[in-house]
Formats: sequence, structure tokens, C-alpha cells
Amino acid sequence: MESRRLGGTGPQTGAIGLGCMGMSGVYGPSDRAAGIATIHAALEAGVTLLDTGDFYGMGHNELLISEALKSAPPSRRDAAILSVKFGGMRDPAGNFIAFDGRPVAVKNSLAYTLQRLGVETIDIYRPARLDANVPIEDTVGAIGDMIQAGYVRYVGLSEVGAQTIRRAAAVHPVVDVQIEYSLISRGIEETILPACRELGIGITAYGVLSRGLISGHWGASAPQANDWRANSPRFQQGNVERNLALVDALRKIAEAKGVSVAQLAIAWVLAQGKDIVPVIGARRPERLTESLAALDVTLMPEELAAIEAAVPKGAAAGDRYEAVQMAHLDSEKG
Repeated sequence: MESRRLGGTGPQTGAIGLGCMGMSGVYGPSDRAAGIATIHAALEAGVTLLDTGDFYGMGHNELLISEALKSAPPSRRDAAILSVKFGGMRDPAGNFIAFDGRPVAVKNSLAYTLQRLGVETIDIYRPARLDANVPIEDTVGAIGDMIQAGYVRYVGLSEVGAQTIRRAAAVHPVVDVQIEYSLISRGIEETILPACRELGIGITAYGVLSRGLISGHWGASAPQANDWRANSPRFQQGNVERNLALVDALRKIAEAKGVSVAQLAIAWVLAQGKDIVPVIGARRPERLTESLAALDVTLMPEELAAIEAAVPKGAAAGDRYEAVQMAHLDSEKG
């Protein structure tokens, strides 16, 4: 597999990473065996970056990854690069109630993550969101302390704006910013992506298929009640039909090229720069296989222009999160 470096100081990873969140019940019931099989298939294919969060399934996701790594061949297991988000606080019903970026919370969360994953070091450790009550310098400084102590290798960020990125990078080198980026989520192009490129910071792009919406496999029916997408604005009636019309326009381009809609959408993100690593949220091996085939798709200038015409910037109907969650996104505040 093609490799890409995360920023100027980060590790080399496979050009596509695996996001494991969906394996822990976010999009409906999870299948443990399928999740483990998908992680094994990813490692076998040369995927090295495995992304998780300590609040995915309240620890379930980290335990699942640990189980998958223990049963993987040693060479594949040793090649894995673990990217972990922390700070998301949830109540027993699973509701998000706050984000905690205090230095003491950084160290406490890390201790539990190391135990659940069964490793001695986390490769990339990042706050899931900016804690409005804690200076980013304090949060990043605490991660830096853990790097000095040998428990973490690199600092990452997630869903933060250009100003916060600059402040964080002034305290400690940052290897990547994990942020949503897709054909219908292009907000990073204004200030965040230029700031990262100026500072030598990579992008790990999640949501490249917009949680399945632009995968070519989503229908107009409403998500199940236990599926996070049931509350997502882009999947609501009135919005989803308009968004699926964009997918229909993409499908014509994909069919002319002999690829799937998902492969076209992933290839578009890959084509935006070698400093961007798409993180694919596959939950089953067959979906992973389809996504990885995007690495073989080369988009010509005229095809990129056709894609831009089919899905103009800002064409999506609905915000990418509910209003209460949008309010927590420093990345949406410039």
C-alpha cells in the first residue's frame, strides 16, 4: 500500500486508515466478530492507522481493538499505529455531557486507555474536542509530559480551528488534525487546511463518506432509532432527498469510470493532497475491500472538474451535527 507521512514530524502510515467507531454500536447493533475480521483484513491489506476513542462504546471499542491485535500475526500487530481520542464524557444512557481537557484528566484517561488496549504506548493521543474551560496549551502540555514519560509518541488534535492549531503547535509539535472532510463537508479548506500546511501538520480525514450518506449504498428510508444518524440533520427528511440527489449525480461519473460511488468519493479526498489520510469507517470486510480499491483510482483533471460540478462546495443540505454538538466544534468557529 502507498504510504503517507502524518505531518513533518509524524509517522508513516498507510494512505488509508481504519476508523473503528462504528464497530461499537454507534450505527446500530455491533457485530464483534465482523469488527475483528475487519481489523484483521485491514492490517493484512497494509492499513496501519487504527483510530478510536476511549468513549466509543464507553471503552468497548478499545477492548475490541485489543482483542483483534492480540489475535493478529505479530508482524501486522507491530505495524499498527494507534490513534486515540479522549475527553468525551458520557452518562450511563450514552449521552455526551461534557469534554474534559484538564491535564489531570489527560493522564487519567491515558492510564485507562493503556490498560484497555493492552499496550505500553499510544502512538497518537488527541483531545476529541476543545475544552472551552481549559487552555489548549495546558491540554497539549500534559500530552507532552506523557511523551516525555514514554506513554505517548505524538500529539494530535481533533475538530479545532486554525487559531487553536497555532496555539497548540507553539507548545509541542502536532502531527495531525483529525477532522471531517468529504465532498459535502469542505469547511477545512478556508483556514484550517492552509494553517496545517503552513505548520507542517497532516490531516486525518474522517467522514469521507459522510457516515454512509455518499457511499452509494444509502437509501431514503429513515435510520433506526438506535442509529446515531437518526438525529443527524443530513439524514432528516427534506435534507436526505436533496443529499441523495447529489449522490445520483456522482453515480453517473462513477459508472462512466467503472468504479463505485464510494471509491470515487474516497479517491477525491486522496487527490486533495499527499498530506491527507482518509480514515474509513468500515465495519465489515467487504466494505473495507471496496474502500481500499479507491487507491487504484486516478482522477484526471476533467474528472475532478466533473465531480466539483456535480457536488459544488456547500451543496449539502443540513449541518453535519445537531446544533448542540455543532456548538462544541472549535473548527466551525474559524
